[in-house]
Amino acid sequence: MFTIGDFAQYGRVSARMLRHYDAIGLLRPARTDPVTGYRFYEAAQLARLNRIIALKDLGFSLQQVGAILAEEVSVPELRGMLRLRQAELSAALTAAGARLAQVEARLRTIESEGRMSADDVVVKPTGTVLLAELSGTAASYGPEDIGPVITPLYAELCRLLETAGVTPAGPGLAYYEDAPEPGEGSGRPAEEHDGKDAIVVHAGMVITEEALAKAGGTPAATAGATTGGTSGLGFDIVTLPGLACAATVVHHGPMSRILPTAQNLAHWIDDNGYRSAGYARELYLECPPDQEKWVTEIQEPVVRA
Repeated sequence: MFTIGDFAQYGRVSARMLRHYDAIGLLRPARTDPVTGYRFYEAAQLARLNRIIALKDLGFSLQQVGAILAEEVSVPELRGMLRLRQAELSAALTAAGARLAQVEARLRTIESEGRMSADDVVVKPTGTVLLAELSGTAASYGPEDIGPVITPLYAELCRLLETAGVTPAGPGLAYYEDAPEPGEGSGRPAEEHDGKDAIVVHAGMVITEEALAKAGGTPAATAGATTGGTSGLGFDIVTLPGLACAATVVHHGPMSRILPTAQNLAHWIDDNGYRSAGYARELYLECPPDQEKWVTEIQEPVVRA
């Protein structure tokens, strides 16, 4: 017979843990002195203790361990439990690998630039939003071509919303898509193409169905949810689906200086094992008159490379 201290030493566990196992009925001592309350264990009980430890190391809870030891779990059930645990560990390993890649990317940035980047990137999903929007075409995706198009679009959209009595329910959200190829419904001959890829610019404001209905506008369900439709108030209504996985970064200052932030985001995406899956969206969180105080979140859809 072993005292609880000796048995704990042989089993590589603490005496406190053995007392807990006793309390929950997982491993009872072979004998308990009725006077002193001291616990004593037999050598044969080491096999059960080892099995408890092995099952715990696989990630099973003590309740699950107890059910397995009591043979309350069938072989198919145990196989299923192990496969579930395998999937959980695989997911944890993948997540740890992603974090390791992020740490390595930060180290490379510090080693190459001698400082920590101020652009912290977060990967997250974005939600579906209802937008009142106007759209136009820019010659390219460059800030120098986007700016002259999107600025008057937002000015006109805000005027139309105010006239209609529709109060925005959230910040502005701009998104982009490829324009039709020259000669394919654009009215522009293919030979006049200037080498740039034209972009359709969508300047939107988040609104609610209730605000739209109150103003007498056409609800999104009637207008056409994901493809959009006219509201009857001078602007279009679009239900914009969220992004399943977006690499996001916050840009401070005017949009004319967004290029360095966008380039840092592109480097982060490449360094962390992702690739871009489309044009980035711009969520205008704060847009005071002083553009130096603007706060914009860039949301770029990404997938694993």
